[in-house]
Amino acid sequence: MVASYDFVVLGGGSGGLAAAQRAAEYGARVVVIEPARLGGTCVNVGCVPKKVMWNAAQLAHALEDAGGYGFSVTRHGHDWGVLKSRRDAYVKRLNGIYRRNLERKSIEWIQASGRFAGPNRIVTDQGDDIRGDHVLIATGGYPIVPALPGAELGITSDGFFELEALPRRTIVIGSGYIAVELAGVLRALGSEVVQLVRYGGVLRSFDDVLGQQLVEHMGAAGIDVVTGAVPESVRSGEGGLTVQTADGREFEGFDCLLWAIGRSPNTAELDLDGADVATGPSGHVVVDAYQNASVNGVYAVGDVTGKAQLTPVAIAAGRRLADRLFDGQSDRHLSYENIPSVIFSHPPVGTVGLSEAKARERFGDGSVRVFRSEFVPMYNALTEHKPRTVMKLVTVGEDERVVGCHLIGAGADEMLQGFAVAVTMGATKADLDDTVAIHPTSAEELVTMR
Repeated sequence: MVASYDFVVLGGGSGGLAAAQRAAEYGARVVVIEPARLGGTCVNVGCVPKKVMWNAAQLAHALEDAGGYGFSVTRHGHDWGVLKSRRDAYVKRLNGIYRRNLERKSIEWIQASGRFAGPNRIVTDQGDDIRGDHVLIATGGYPIVPALPGAELGITSDGFFELEALPRRTIVIGSGYIAVELAGVLRALGSEVVQLVRYGGVLRSFDDVLGQQLVEHMGAAGIDVVTGAVPESVRSGEGGLTVQTADGREFEGFDCLLWAIGRSPNTAELDLDGADVATGPSGHVVVDAYQNASVNGVYAVGDVTGKAQLTPVAIAAGRRLADRLFDGQSDRHLSYENIPSVIFSHPPVGTVGLSEAKARERFGDGSVRVFRSEFVPMYNALTEHKPRTVMKLVTVGEDERVVGCHLIGAGADEMLQGFAVAVTMGATKADLDDTVAIHPTSAEELVTMR
């Protein structure tokens, strides 16, 4: 028998669940097809468990700083097993919450893999035959392992969350946000870390100041960032893992290799060609500004589209799609401009809007004016370590409209959200100047820059 629904959602991650629940609130009959745990990458092997690990690393740093404030604290090591157990239990509770949310909204969950058998027809590996007036592809992505000899000896970010013990020596390969985040956690909790990056630094898609400053912070923390290192092969021996690079260098003696070189879309098993759903060269589903795929009645949101691969983006796009399809909000869609994001490195990085380079490219050098502040946060006035916070505002035009806000330093993760609202609303430098500062905080520097 064929089961019919108003809305068929392939994928039970952030974007798919957000769209499914919003559609059900409007009265749509919805089914979610997801073979694994609900919550997708973010809840199970991404944002949520990553933030737990970052919190643990922050505590490790706080223990190092405690002496500056008169505390006699000796760090006696860290029980990775306790942390993993409590973290995994927390994630499991979230899985249950997601399931109960679906049940409360009468959304059916088929725990199976689905594929297209036509533009609006989905079949599953359990034999379900499903038709939907609207079909959403929200299957996310997976971490890439390169096709190199011995690459299988390493793990990815998924494998990081399966580690039963802290590696003694870790080599991290990659320069993006996942690489710097996990390198920072591992180092803070006691692992010796070497990080290989292909080009001249980290966070290359962000404003230059962020990557430059973060490399300095990482070096001060004891992470050896090696630039111009292109992996060619991996081998295992008595002394551990050895990575050889294309220029002949060898890095040896590691008990953990972590690949963090990017992610690919989960589209290979969906039979998209059979449904004439267009994909890009890397397999991402091609969508327009309204999340429409190339076939009428088929849509895609989240990482599977390759656009701004962040959990809140997938959620926002999914909810707006449901608003449009099931509540008659015909022009409802997500703007991909001014999307704020945070990298949970040590210290954290926050960014929204255009980098200085992108602003100059778009508006011309003569229209761009940059403001910058650099200082040691008051928290570190009494600590041995004196990390510097750097803030940068990028403005354009005679009215100095703020088109970019870039931060690296303690608290950047929490302070960015409010300033992202200001940037989205078109705030000018004068608007920030006219805002009374909150003292003493790091955030006040953003409204007192000269």
